[in-house]
Amino acid sequence: MITDIFSRRYANQELWSQLGEKERRLLVQGFRMLDERICPYYAEGKETEAGKAYWKDLQSRLSMELGLPSLSSLVYSSPSTWNGKPFTQTSMWTMYKVCENWFMARLVEGGDVNRYVQERLSLIELGFRKREDQLKETNAKLEANIAAAKLRMIAKGGTRLPGDNGDSMRTFNRQMNTGFQSAVDDLNTRFRQAECALHYHNGFIQISGDPLTSEQLEAPFWRLVAAPKWTNVDTDIKESVDRRDTGGRDPAFYAARALESTIKIISGEKGWTHGREKGAHNFIENLASKRAGFIVDWEAEFLKSYFT
Repeated sequence: MITDIFSRRYANQELWSQLGEKERRLLVQGFRMLDERICPYYAEGKETEAGKAYWKDLQSRLSMELGLPSLSSLVYSSPSTWNGKPFTQTSMWTMYKVCENWFMARLVEGGDVNRYVQERLSLIELGFRKREDQLKETNAKLEANIAAAKLRMIAKGGTRLPGDNGDSMRTFNRQMNTGFQSAVDDLNTRFRQAECALHYHNGFIQISGDPLTSEQLEAPFWRLVAAPKWTNVDTDIKESVDRRDTGGRDPAFYAARALESTIKIISGEKGWTHGREKGAHNFIENLASKRAGFIVDWEAEFLKSYFT
């Protein structure tokens, strides 16, 4: 399976010409956020199953997209002795250490700064996206898991304590989502501090506008379309933004697809879709009908002219 990564989408964009203190600080901060807040490899000094699975998948996905057998060496050697005789002992690095060794490796003299930074931001992007996907799956299954937990308790004949066990599960789920959103906000703040005009949203790092535009317009928009029902809108808008930023063909086409999806979703949710629609114009008429009154005539005509 092909994985979308930041360095491929912006391969032809020179975003960095030098590796200064701001860039170095940003990269280290991003990696530490993965390790400390998104999915720690260790808990109380011991490897966790979740951490091992997370970093193994992260290493595998990125090394595949970069065309590498692995991000860095999988083994290391150290001198040892046996019965007084010296020998070289070979051991395996953890997948976390394989990622860290690659990520923290110095840029070779004369190396491509732009590529170096972009590839490391790709690891950060994939790490945040993987955790976000995990949370989406957990959120979607929350109520079913609560119901299953109640059935298990009944089947075991356990004593029911005061309060609803589902409430504690919902609280824990809410805390996980809040913690992740806090990490996202932190990452975007560090992008601004590094003055690199980037913004993470809904699994992707993309070029952003000025800080005020990002805070007042972009961030609220991306939070809105993160809901499952807006998946097609989110996908098409991100494609449009990428094509706009990289000089790709027809970014407006994907923006129009996102707008058409939005209109269809609203029409369907409100019960105004009748099944005889032949295109965007008919769905716009649904929103402008006397029964709906969702938009006024001049707004409908403006939207129709856009699709025309």
